[in-house]
Amino acid sequence: MPTSSLRSVSATRLISAVTAIGLFVSAGSAAANPKMVIDARTGKVIAHEDAFLKWYPASLTKLMTAYVTFKALKSGRLTLDTPVVMSRKATDQPASKMYFKPGSKLTMDSALKILLVKSANDVAVAVAETVGGSLDQFVAMMNSQAQALGMTSTRYINPHGLPGKGQYSTARDLALLTLRLKQDFPEYQSYFSLEGIDTGAKQYPNFNTLIGRFDGADGMKTGFICASGFNQVGSATRDGRTVISVVLGSDSLAGRADDTANLLQQGLTSPSNQGVPLTSLQPYGDMAEVNDVSATICNPQAAKVRSETRDDAGRTVQHSPYIHEMDRPPVYSFAGLIPGSEQIASTKGKNEIANVPIPQPRPTF
Repeated sequence: MPTSSLRSVSATRLISAVTAIGLFVSAGSAAANPKMVIDARTGKVIAHEDAFLKWYPASLTKLMTAYVTFKALKSGRLTLDTPVVMSRKATDQPASKMYFKPGSKLTMDSALKILLVKSANDVAVAVAETVGGSLDQFVAMMNSQAQALGMTSTRYINPHGLPGKGQYSTARDLALLTLRLKQDFPEYQSYFSLEGIDTGAKQYPNFNTLIGRFDGADGMKTGFICASGFNQVGSATRDGRTVISVVLGSDSLAGRADDTANLLQQGLTSPSNQGVPLTSLQPYGDMAEVNDVSATICNPQAAKVRSETRDDAGRTVQHSPYIHEMDRPPVYSFAGLIPGSEQIASTKGKNEIANVPIPQPRPTF
């Protein structure tokens, strides 16, 4: 087990059940490895661990970028046909990115698809500038919205989640944000469940390898930087019940997928109406410093371990019994440039991976 104790909001029987099937144990998690699973209908916490530790959200930041954008769409201030122009500032962002040229234009619909499937940092900045008028104004909107939602231990400095001092969140706050995304914007939930996108030049499968491979999976977002480890917010619905999971600081692509699948399964099969409301969960643990797991995640030994979780074809080897192989090709949704806009720039000689590993989408068993 991780060094911190598993906490559950129900009786000892649930703790024993969770421990027995190993939901809070990954193949090689960092010493701290925050996790949480909640019921989306009741907002009650099924189980949690290190839920109030401050953590770098990495690309889970884009969940708030989406929230602020959805709010602008719902108000009528913008539409899904609103052009999103790639500024020089946007195109200068580090990878993962699309390498669109300055002046290229997308519809907001295509930009959201790229933001949430490909997790492109250049498009995140372009969306922020379109919605906020400027990057700084959009970040201010993100922080104002976090405060309004009750995300008491969250602060943003950018719309994409690349490393930077002063950007942090918690498993508890990310669960709350995901819950409110579902409650406030049901009309936009399909963006989170896309299996892949097609720009007209290239197809990109969703980084969330549970889509199409975990029964009922319908979102939400993955993220990685060295300081955070491998993060994932998951969502799944079966028989009318939806649960949300948060995994922070996992050691690998496979590890975060396994942890997410196990948590979602536990949530979907747990008794209903158990636990306390998420907003009533009392803070605990060390909440002073932002945890940084760079030393354990980004070192040669850890990289070697991660390489050993892939098969000969480079596909991640996942071990959760609840993840299965897709029995058909992914469905790709169009997310390309507006006709007549600039063409995509060449990626030849560019480091597309940078500090964000790009997973192979299909697990093997």
